[in-house]
Amino acid sequence: MTDAAALLIIDCQRDFCPGGALAVTGGHEIMPLIHDLQSRFAHVILTQDWHPADHSSFASQHKGLAAFQTVAMDYGLQVLWPDHCVQGSRGAEFHEGLDTTRAELILRKGYARGVDSYSAFFENDKRTRTGLEGYLRERGIGTLYLCGLATDYCVAFSALDARKLGFETHVVMDACRAIDLNGSLAAQMQAMRQAGVGLINCGEILRR
Repeated sequence: MTDAAALLIIDCQRDFCPGGALAVTGGHEIMPLIHDLQSRFAHVILTQDWHPADHSSFASQHKGLAAFQTVAMDYGLQVLWPDHCVQGSRGAEFHEGLDTTRAELILRKGYARGVDSYSAFFENDKRTRTGLEGYLRERGIGTLYLCGLATDYCVAFSALDARKLGFETHVVMDACRAIDLNGSLAAQMQAMRQAGVGLINCGEILRR
């Protein structure tokens, strides 16, 4: 890949893999693919969910409600999750199969108690920026390849925001795994296609 492209690896953390608090089926299976992908990029960026223990998106903070129900927040409907990726916890650590040594930036998100943050670019209020856009533009990076967990939440939200911001954007589908909550995977794949996000596989990169 050219210096104008970056690999954005989304939330490959213990809690999103089998045995974790919010396990994504097969989440651990993508680590070898991501390892191979990293060797093709001059720029590698990681995101890391990093929630306080009393985060407002946790079902435990809403009496009478359970995980995977929704609640109205100031910024819209919010899915309630099991407590996960709590700051400093083992579950918040990167999966042991993920090589982090080539990462030039680790972007932590979801650390503001009152708003969740799926996207690598914006918190869920769609106004508060993470600073990633500026980082990429300062380095002349205009093309992004995304992989990680989960396809239909943090990967898709990041990809859709990247397109809105004008980045050429591709999601490496076989290097992702989905939660697929109430049809969320099909809906997000359609949304990404409509937005002009390229849905590709690892082979299309590794053969170059």
